[in-house]
Amino acid sequence: MGAATSGTTEEEQSIAMVVVTNAAGYRGEVRAGVRRFISDEGPEVGGDDQGPNPYQFLLAGLVQCTAATLRMYANRKGWELGEVTVRARLLRRGDGASKVERIERSIKITGDLDDARCTRLAEIADRTPVTRTLRSGVAIDTTFL
Repeated sequence: MGAATSGTTEEEQSIAMVVVTNAAGYRGEVRAGVRRFISDEGPEVGGDDQGPNPYQFLLAGLVQCTAATLRMYANRKGWELGEVTVRARLLRRGDGASKVERIERSIKITGDLDDARCTRLAEIADRTPVTRTLRSGVAIDTTFL
């Protein structure tokens, strides 16, 4: 197999890195910096359901980025958001070449915000970093070591 390279160019910078080790079955031991957690598939596909599945992790990244970005924006503006709850689900229709996927995202904020502020927060939610990454697509370069 070929030699490993960093995969980045002078213009690129590493934003995040995660490593998964899988010894058997579908359970993966995930390392993200100093954090360790488990990923697994559900029993419907042969896993033991010991942790979130990969799609749940994908959605977790989206909803956490959304909540944090809204909180950062509101803090800069001096707006009291109260509790922010972001929910997402991945929906799929068809399979193979006809497969269509989309994410439904809903945001609930308990703070007393007027319509103009809610509209602005909706605009901000549509421009969060993870939202933009998912919408634009990501090139995936694979190297076997």
